[in-house]
Amino acid sequence: MYRLFVALSLPEVVADALTQLQSGLKGARWLPEENLHLTLQFIGEVDRHGFSEASAALGAIAAPGFDLRLSGAAYFGDRKPRALWAGAAAEPALQHLQTKVATALTRAGLPVEKRKFAPHVTIAYLKGISREHAAEFAAMHGLFACGPFPVGAFHLYRSHPGGEGAHYEILETFPLAAGER
Repeated sequence: MYRLFVALSLPEVVADALTQLQSGLKGARWLPEENLHLTLQFIGEVDRHGFSEASAALGAIAAPGFDLRLSGAAYFGDRKPRALWAGAAAEPALQHLQTKVATALTRAGLPVEKRKFAPHVTIAYLKGISREHAAEFAAMHGLFACGPFPVGAFHLYRSHPGGEGAHYEILETFPLAAGER
């Protein structure tokens, strides 16, 4: 079985900037630099056939490359904070790509999340962190900004769960069309 998701990888300079945010909150499980990414669509558990279907569907996507900027910091989990993240600035080409990914996977018969797309990069998972502490962290880093940086491809990732957290592996890379950004 494969646990799959579709995401954008981040240039090293962007991942480095995000790791600079990773301190000052006791109890946060900070993601290692190599695990930082922007998820376009979570697929979940599929067999070998599902992997082939996902790969074929994603390979048929035609979309332009674009520039992306990260901006701001916040958390998920209103009453019980569960994750810290850096946001992505509004970018129509990113929304367009995510819609194409979700549509292609749905047409291929694969399960996709129904939640509204909220582009972000998770930087930490939280357990037992108060809402006040998470909000304080978000307020302290609310002016975070990085980029713009070019996005020229998206990837099909496999998640390998582990005791120390998951490890992510890029299985396939799908280039975006070059052109004016």
